[in-house]
Amino acid sequence: MNDPHNPMNNNDKNQYKNLLMFFIMLVAAYMIYDHFVVQPRIDALELANKQKQEEQPQKAMNIAKEKIKARNLIIEENDRIVIENGMVNGSINLRGGRIDDILLKQYYKTIEKKENVELLSPANTKFPQYIEMGWITSSKTLELPSSDTIWKVAGHNSVLSKGKSVTIFWENKQNIRFEKEFNIDENYLISVEQRVINKSDNEYVIYPYSLISRHGKPKNYIGNLIMHEGLLGYIGDELYEISYKDLEKDADMSITANNGGWVGIVEKYWFTGIIPKQDEEHKYRFTHTQGKEGIYRTKYQVDVTGSAVSLAAGKVVSYTDKYFVGPKKLNLLEQYEKELGIKHFDLVVDFGWLYFMTKPFYYVIMFLNQYVGNFGVAIIIFTVMLRFLVFPLANTSYRSFANMRKVAPQIVELRDIYKDDKVRLQKELMELYQREGVNPMAGCLPILLQIPIFFAMYKVLYVAIEMRHAPFFGWIHDLSAPDPTSFVNLFGLLPFDAPSILHIGAWPCLMLIGLLMQRQMNPPPQDPLQRHMMMFFPFFITYILSGFASGLVIYWTVSNFLSVLQQYIIMKSMGVEVHFFSRPKAEEKLDDMVKDGPDIHPALEKAKEEVEDALFGEEEETKEITPPKPKKKKKKKK
Repeated sequence: MNDPHNPMNNNDKNQYKNLLMFFIMLVAAYMIYDHFVVQPRIDALELANKQKQEEQPQKAMNIAKEKIKARNLIIEENDRIVIENGMVNGSINLRGGRIDDILLKQYYKTIEKKENVELLSPANTKFPQYIEMGWITSSKTLELPSSDTIWKVAGHNSVLSKGKSVTIFWENKQNIRFEKEFNIDENYLISVEQRVINKSDNEYVIYPYSLISRHGKPKNYIGNLIMHEGLLGYIGDELYEISYKDLEKDADMSITANNGGWVGIVEKYWFTGIIPKQDEEHKYRFTHTQGKEGIYRTKYQVDVTGSAVSLAAGKVVSYTDKYFVGPKKLNLLEQYEKELGIKHFDLVVDFGWLYFMTKPFYYVIMFLNQYVGNFGVAIIIFTVMLRFLVFPLANTSYRSFANMRKVAPQIVELRDIYKDDKVRLQKELMELYQREGVNPMAGCLPILLQIPIFFAMYKVLYVAIEMRHAPFFGWIHDLSAPDPTSFVNLFGLLPFDAPSILHIGAWPCLMLIGLLMQRQMNPPPQDPLQRHMMMFFPFFITYILSGFASGLVIYWTVSNFLSVLQQYIIMKSMGVEVHFFSRPKAEEKLDDMVKDGPDIHPALEKAKEEVEDALFGEEEETKEITPPKPKKKKKKKK
């Protein structure tokens, strides 16, 4: 008999024991299955992948402890082919046949122009990046050149320049000769034709490959969300942007395509890329080899593997790849895109998701820069053009602001009357706006529509290599760098350097003046939160933008003063007083009332009504219907 006082009877106990045993057996079965079935399969798969990866070119490199040496010392260790075409200086290492030394002659590390930008550097330098090309095979008997192979120069020319090619060769013990013929154009494009001459009696299957390998991240790597830096490729009909962080976190990627493409490693201003034959099938890969900073550096790599090539006895096979090593100049990239039939090579320049605005902006600024010969002046001219473009939107905003300032005295009266009745005050303010034809939201929407223009302009000035080290006037020697002066030492008049955290230069201070003038011309806010935000916003935005490129600050400053001028003209035409250094008594009193409360939001209420009207239509006025009076019952006569 079950005990009624026992909360768990015998049947429940048995069910509980059975359920517990079931879970124990289930866990045991899972552990046995995982140990004897799943784990051996995973180990076998990892072993197979490891063996497969070791066959690939980038996995064949030794991950030994790196001994970092000076760049010039490493370059002097081996014989090299000199590269010189007026745009680049560099060399090709005869050990491994790598292109691992490229300096850009037209670009310097600093505005002092003492050291050229290093785009490619050998392994074991501080920031190695190099290009390698060769052949791979599944045959275990065929001897192929490796990264330690010593190549020889064919002929007497050992200087690679425009119109003068250089050929290097190496022959294995099987009587098979490998050749690499290098060519360079007048800019930044290097072509390499690889030839294999089979003088043996055997036939082999080989695959051409090209790779770009980087050890560690670039010296000036920032890793922000403004622009992509890392591995990049346009394969088939899709753009791949893979950051260093994403590649470390996720698995390596491989894509096979037969309709063209290109891959490379991109920095803020520079690009190193592989352009294979566009009419053949290739396998594109983005890979990394994890390392430990200081001992082993993580290696990031893009590589392209071509289709199988049959190397018959007595035959010659060849394969040609092209490599871009240079600045991200849009006109040059578009030129190569057209000449070589490359799809969307212009996407090397990251114009972002506002490209339909940023790219036209870029073209116009570049045209103006060529016409006036000063990038800063081009920015100012373009700013004036933009102000004319957004004139209708700004005109709507400023007229709305002027109307808001007109009704400020009436708002003061309503706040004085209904200061203890928040609901009634909100209602009376709404009626005032409707009566005077004032819409608080009319000035906000046009300003919001101008925000994408600011971001597009910021993007253009951030990615444009033409602005790098471009001088303006006076103390601005590099428009891509922040204003170097500071208000702390009176912009250089006092003999000491200001702390970097207080580097707010002359141009940001001019921008602050424009922002404060705009704040004085705008209508007073109607709640304490807005009041405090508007009070500190000019100082906050000035501090933030002071660390940005001075070219952007110049744009924003000129745009602010043009806005002030436009708003001043509109307010004067509407009969509204303009006070730059003080406020009318009504607005000063309104500021005190807003500070003391109550906290109301008539602008938000107005916006809510407009949204409801747009969604559901305006409500029709309904007449008040009075219910009929009940009829009196007649008394029955007795």
